[in-house]
Amino acid sequence: MSYHQVENISNSRAELRADCESCFGLCCAALQFGAGVDFAADKAAGQACPNLREDFRCGVHTELREIGYRGCTVYDCFGAGQKVSQLTFGGRDWRQAPATSKQMFDVLPVMRQLHELLWYLGEALSLASAQKLIGRELQEAYEQTEHMTELPSDELLQLDVDAHRAEVNRLLLRVSKLVRGETLRPLTGKGGRRKVYDRGADLFGAKLRGADLRGAFLRGACLIAADLRDADLRGADLIGADCRDTDLRGADLSSSLFLTQFQVNAAKGDAATKLPPMLMRPGHWGS
Repeated sequence: MSYHQVENISNSRAELRADCESCFGLCCAALQFGAGVDFAADKAAGQACPNLREDFRCGVHTELREIGYRGCTVYDCFGAGQKVSQLTFGGRDWRQAPATSKQMFDVLPVMRQLHELLWYLGEALSLASAQKLIGRELQEAYEQTEHMTELPSDELLQLDVDAHRAEVNRLLLRVSKLVRGETLRPLTGKGGRRKVYDRGADLFGAKLRGADLRGAFLRGACLIAADLRDADLRGADLIGADCRDTDLRGADLSSSLFLTQFQVNAAKGDAATKLPPMLMRPGHWGS
């Protein structure tokens, strides 16, 4: 892959961040949520949140966590909201064209899944070893996925996203095995056996402070409320891991694999937490 192709992928990944200014408040209207720890009230899918203003901005944005809407500060659409608003529906909002609202709301989760796949594929393409071995396959999968995001709304709703996701996942697993192997190789001969985790490992509330989790396979792991303070997660595969209230203060995730903004937002961290360069430190994290 050429330098310009890599640069273009990097720029594209930057566009997979939510841009609420270019979105018609889709997550505030399309999605359903129930009253509980993360949301202060029930809201049906397709019903606008009462805090959504006429300009599609949140009327209580600066106090969401204080008034019981923590879930809103965690959610991330991977830039799907602005894509649906500005490209798929050409800048016409659901209030201007109410007849399109249901279809617009139905398209959002489809687009979000495709953008999530673009995030993972873009990261895989940024890894030199993955480029060398399966770069062409990754590039083809990226371009195919990107093409899907540009389809008209009716065609987007007909996509078999699960099947496409399964194909992409096979590539991502190969990347994971390759990169984690490189991470673990220098540790060979250090003595002692390293803990091996199965996919979807139940680590709810686990006490792993300071743990050496370099190259760990933590796909789909339940890390809810786990103590990972000062843990070393470089090269660890975290795709799909549930990081709600995971304590990542002081942890090193600088080169972890397939970490997302959504997971980071759901966790606890501080100024000492090391994140991959494409991810942003949440404003609600401590100092």
